[in-house]
Amino acid sequence: MLELGDRIAVTKDGVRREGVLMPSVSGRVVIKMESGYNAGFDPERSVVELLARGKALKVPPPPPLPRSEGLPKVSILSTGGTIASKVDYRTGAVTSQFSAEEIISSIPELLEIANYEGKVIYNILSENMKAEYWQVLARAVGSEIEKGAAGVIITHGTDTMTYTAAALSFMVKTPVPIVLVGSQRSSDRPSSDAAMNAISAARVATTDIAEVTVVMHGSTSDDFCLVHRGTRVRKMHTSRRDAFRSINQHPIARVLYPSRDLEILGDFRRRGEVELEVNDRLEPRCALVKYFPGGSPDLFEECIAAGYRGIVLEGTGLGHVASDWVGSIKAATDAGVPVVITSQCLRGRVCDRVYDTGRDILAAGGIEGGDILPEVALVKLMWALANTGSVDEAEAVMKISLAGEISASTPTTV
Repeated sequence: MLELGDRIAVTKDGVRREGVLMPSVSGRVVIKMESGYNAGFDPERSVVELLARGKALKVPPPPPLPRSEGLPKVSILSTGGTIASKVDYRTGAVTSQFSAEEIISSIPELLEIANYEGKVIYNILSENMKAEYWQVLARAVGSEIEKGAAGVIITHGTDTMTYTAAALSFMVKTPVPIVLVGSQRSSDRPSSDAAMNAISAARVATTDIAEVTVVMHGSTSDDFCLVHRGTRVRKMHTSRRDAFRSINQHPIARVLYPSRDLEILGDFRRRGEVELEVNDRLEPRCALVKYFPGGSPDLFEECIAAGYRGIVLEGTGLGHVASDWVGSIKAATDAGVPVVITSQCLRGRVCDRVYDTGRDILAAGGIEGGDILPEVALVKLMWALANTGSVDEAEAVMKISLAGEISASTPTTV
């Protein structure tokens, strides 16, 4: 029987890794490797062997959360992102913390901002996020708001956080702030961004910014966090603390640190302007296809053959593909599979009326995506197909802005 703290080896697909057995609430075998990184494995597809008994890691239950009169109630929902962690110096292992109590015990400054309740929704690596997980999360968010939460914080891994932010933006019409937050560097590192990001997220959760937002470091220093609209943000660097940037739009605000003053930079929907609505239906059979020079349209046609109901196509520049792809686009749209055209350039907008190829794409039934981000278009198409009565209605929805994802004109300075 393995115990936390044991040194073990895990072999999967012929690759063997060693490390210290860590806590996990997902059923996966999680080890802390000598590199300092954690790795998780499906126990049913891996071979695990004990190398040496270690000093068992005892994780004491956190103390109950204190309450302060006059502070708003904020809910913390965790999906597995390590926003707080503690080091066991006997083993060198980092024990990830996920519950509201555990997070606040690591970041006590949060208690100056609000009272908290929360729960663990998932404990997964963010690359394992799926459409059905977004649906469960949307329902959980709605439940917390119905129970009186003045704001909701969602801790999330950074790699796919923007997909989740977009999904919630379409599924939840919210009268209160919904804030996604994560950390680029775990709390055991001197350069961690976890505490500042969490404190800034709590500050935003108690403001009037009643939208789905992403709050992360705005610079490489500990001077401010940016508040990004959930449909306009992308992770632009693998490891920098200021990896997240608003695309084709200025951030909504920034939180100055350590003062926690809020500086408004753009428009937003205010607290209480709308009633809560949760429309959590999604059509997961949608694909994001990236065009590249010399790419065969067979790649595109395989998506249709595989039963995908909608396709987002990342074209070049203004939204172009090679001329031999146009017939495949028409075959898709004739078969009732919407094809939304976006650009690999990210900044700027699609315009398929300038060159002949673009006009041919439109004639084949392609839908111009304006200045929407490709991944946001993918999530929106999932939502549109599931929440409309026909393909024509879904196509009409893709052309209008529902959650600030498309603008009438794109600023030239962002």
